[in-house]
Amino acid sequence: MATVSDLKAVLTDTLEKRGVIGQVKAHIRAEVFAALDDQSEARPVLSHENLLINEMIREYLDFNRYKYTSSVLTAETGLSDIPLDRNFLARELNLVEDANAQSVPILYGILSHFLYGHRYAPCHPELDQSSENPTQRNFKATHLAPVKMNKPNSEDSNAVHGLPQR
Repeated sequence: MATVSDLKAVLTDTLEKRGVIGQVKAHIRAEVFAALDDQSEARPVLSHENLLINEMIREYLDFNRYKYTSSVLTAETGLSDIPLDRNFLARELNLVEDANAQSVPILYGILSHFLYGHRYAPCHPELDQSSENPTQRNFKATHLAPVKMNKPNSEDSNAVHGLPQR
């Protein structure tokens, strides 16, 4: 007969494998943050760039069902509870997306663009399509039109053009 400690160990292991413990911890962190967050303190106004970055991060978090992390991001940054429209984000970023790119967060398309250039991401035959999650399947076929990037000038080789400097 199993002891209480054996049962507790099996239950804990099962909950960890299912991701339940991680979700509970994330939920507790979000609730603690919400309880400690001083809503009376005015949030600083976000720059246009930071707003776009935060919205892309939120889109990624929501897509991957990181709802507690997303709620902390929303609360901490002062984002609206209603996300910006995806088409608006794409226009603001001068992105031209195909249908596959629109099926995943913009961050996946940007990553695919920089990893694979203008080509489609290679398919790995050893990956069984049925065992992949939707993110893996869609990421392989993500395609963005080329975006012209400016190179930093020689005086400031660490500068990234178009981004706010600290």
